[in-house]
Amino acid sequence: MGPVTAAGALPLVDSEDVAWFRDRPDGARGAAAALGRRIGLGEQRTAELVLAVAELAANVTKHAVDGSVLLRVVRNEAVAGVELIVVDSGPGMADVPGALRDGVSTAGTLGIGLGAVGRLADTFDIHSQPGLGTVQLARFWPRPLPPSVTGEPLVAGITRPIGGEQVCGDAWAARTDTNTAPSSARAADNGADPAPDVRPNWSALTRTQPFGGKAASPQRPSTRPSITGRSSIPVRAAVAGPGQGYLVMSCDGLGHGPMASVAAQAAVHAFRTGGARTPEQAIEQMHRALRGTRGAAVAVARIEPDGRLLFCGVGNITAALATTGTRSTLLSHPGIVGHQMHQLRTYEHHLPTHGILVMHSDGLSERWRATDLAGLLHRPPALIATALLRLAGTRRDDASAVIARAAR
Repeated sequence: MGPVTAAGALPLVDSEDVAWFRDRPDGARGAAAALGRRIGLGEQRTAELVLAVAELAANVTKHAVDGSVLLRVVRNEAVAGVELIVVDSGPGMADVPGALRDGVSTAGTLGIGLGAVGRLADTFDIHSQPGLGTVQLARFWPRPLPPSVTGEPLVAGITRPIGGEQVCGDAWAARTDTNTAPSSARAADNGADPAPDVRPNWSALTRTQPFGGKAASPQRPSTRPSITGRSSIPVRAAVAGPGQGYLVMSCDGLGHGPMASVAAQAAVHAFRTGGARTPEQAIEQMHRALRGTRGAAVAVARIEPDGRLLFCGVGNITAALATTGTRSTLLSHPGIVGHQMHQLRTYEHHLPTHGILVMHSDGLSERWRATDLAGLLHRPPALIATALLRLAGTRRDDASAVIARAAR
């Protein structure tokens, strides 16, 4: 999940959650075949994807506790690929390097082994802890491998709908600050509706159909933020710094189900097309775009190459800076984007060299600690987000987590 879209560009990609396979992970095999064909992965590459999905799904079905498989599209401006994430809650692997050696395959699987899966995938990573469980990530791009898909992205996230739903009211997005605002941003600033999103609808391409859901329950914005560790600095008129920064957004549409998803996707569209350079500007644009929807809790951060971080949040999105030994919670304010907001406030922070920004919805408990992520900080952001979702997520609400790093 690590393409660079152009020479000198920051490594960012878009991703679209396609399908979670919770109760029947083995069902992901057929879905992977259909997905590979529909996005043009190629016959041979699709076959390799299906083989890897079958091996990992068989492992999790036979030997894991509460195992799930996620298939989704990842893409940049030039190419689309498929990302496979497998997560479970135990028993974990005591010897991951040993499990990756050739000839090692869990009894009852296809027999190709994790080492072969790693060779088939363009990116393959495993994090496992005995007694806690395992997270595995594999990424497949077309052949020949495009030059724009080297390296890991700076930011990645994961969303999971509440049990019984097919659509999620949580969403996340990231985009590079190009220092120029598109025409849609000027239209939004004038109060006009932005231009429609002409990018491919990957859910439609994979024929993922929404289902009806339960009535939404009111969402209570956070009223008890706290700051620990490095103090934040309020900024009266935040200005984007020099260099190529990027913005990342986390959104939680009120309630859950299709109407919450409508609000979340409206926020994503406004964020991607609005061209704001600061978090405060981005939330103002989303506030206009979400009128007529249920509204949402939203947090936006701007991350710059030197680690400077600007943050603005409305509602109960949890945001924190985490290192191996510290967690500093970022300050958000009560309100509902699209309905009612008090005066927006931007805070300036510094993202440590080896630290990460964590943002998640209230579908995850806030009771995780910095030490819970200490062994994960060097891993791909998508793997960290998934591990956090496993650790702190609840099936009683939509859930999402986003992980971001500075480009140093």
